[in-house]
Amino acid sequence: MIVGDSQGFMTTKRAHVIVTGNEKGGSGKSTTAMHLVVGLLRDGHGVGSIDLDARQGTLSTYLANRQQFINDKGTVLPMPDSRVIAHSTDINRDAAEADDERLLLETIEELSLENDVIVIDTPGADSILTRLGHSFADTLITPLNDSFIDLDVLAQVDPLTLQIKNPSHYSEMVWQQKMRKARRGGRAMDWIVMRNRLSHLDARNKREIERLLGDLSERVGFRQIAGFGERVIYRELFLAGLTMMDIIDVLGPENLTMSHISARQEVRALIDAIGFG
Repeated sequence: MIVGDSQGFMTTKRAHVIVTGNEKGGSGKSTTAMHLVVGLLRDGHGVGSIDLDARQGTLSTYLANRQQFINDKGTVLPMPDSRVIAHSTDINRDAAEADDERLLLETIEELSLENDVIVIDTPGADSILTRLGHSFADTLITPLNDSFIDLDVLAQVDPLTLQIKNPSHYSEMVWQQKMRKARRGGRAMDWIVMRNRLSHLDARNKREIERLLGDLSERVGFRQIAGFGERVIYRELFLAGLTMMDIIDVLGPENLTMSHISARQEVRALIDAIGFG
């Protein structure tokens, strides 16, 4: 996309694209996306959002709940410039994929006009839109529940030796989309695996997963960070469209608990890991 700068010259501008992706449901993709959207807005960034999961629409529903809260309470909360993209209805697969790629690119370019960052939430299954969304990621965040069941999305693990046998289909898909992005030019993809629902105990299971992820990260090219803990409040906030970054405004600083403070620090650490201050 070409826009004019202050001297009248023509320059290329593209917002930084953050994609949340995982082919397993229930990993916290949409919760992560929403907290990134609000956290970055509150840091003063212009933020656009794209929901590629039009059927489930969790991010879209989260934002609709937020708008309803604003209307009901007569309050002011930051909102992103949001879009929803549904899969093309063309019966020809190649034509449908071309339509989807064109529409997604146009939407990213449109949102880039007024925003610094675009957060894209992808479907929790393999699909054309899932793959396309990954191919536009400057930063890919894969939330992963801290269990061997969820580790399977990244790698096949030998049950006897607890060693990695092969990267999974999802890891291979991410690699393919990295190559697709490289052919378009622009920024290289930074892949972050975010370990959610971490136990506070130093359990053997937790240590083994950390070891396996460390081995796998060198093979397929991601970095791992600690994500969001197992906190009921993350689920409770969904119905009101709120995030942990809103909690001071809603409850008041005098009513914050240690759990609130810890959860806010988790979100802050994620934003810092991406590289936005």
